[in-house]
Amino acid sequence: MSRLNVAMALVLVVCALAVIQAQHRSRTYFVELERLKKEARALEEQWGQLQLEQGTWANPARVDALARTRVGLVAATQERIHVETEREETRTGAP
Repeated sequence: MSRLNVAMALVLVVCALAVIQAQHRSRTYFVELERLKKEARALEEQWGQLQLEQGTWANPARVDALARTRVGLVAATQERIHVETEREETRTGAP
């Protein structure tokens, strides 16, 4: 009977250690999950800020103003604009 008690005590100790290890692993994973969630929220906030910044930088009025002031671009005069139109023969493939 004492061997059975020793064996049962040993099994009980092993099971208790397994439970403790599982709880510790669970807590460690939970802490890591919370850290990753916090990082994801920060990255989403940064993404939103970058989208706003991109919208500001790509504003057509801003690009036009910079092109005129920094690069010196000017609007083309009417004499320099030439509009090409496609002729009917070219479109249908007839010579």
